Amino acid sequence: MQRTQRSLPLRLARANPTTVFLATLVLVLVGLFAPGVLGGALLLALAAALVALLVTTWPVQSPATRVIRLVMLTLLVAVALAKLL
Repeated sequence: MQRTQRSLPLRLARANPTTVFLATLVLVLVGLFAPGVLGGALLLALAAALVALLVTTWPVQSPATRVIRLVMLTLLVAVALAKLL
C-alpha cells in the first residue's frame, strides 16, 4: 500500500468516537432545522461523507452492521431529499 492509502484508515482509527458522534449529531440537527435547500444540501453532504466511510469500512463490517448502516444512510438521504423538495 502507498503511504496515502494507509493514512485515512489510521486517522479514522485515532478519531475520538465521542467527538465524531457529537459533531455528526450537530451536523444532522443543523441540517434538519436549517431552511429548505440549505438544510437538504448539508444533509446530502453528510450522506456523501458517510458513503465514503461506508465504502472504506465495508470489508471489515459484519452483514448485520452493513444492513443497519445502509438503512440509516437511506433514511438520511430520504430526509435530505424531502427537505430539498
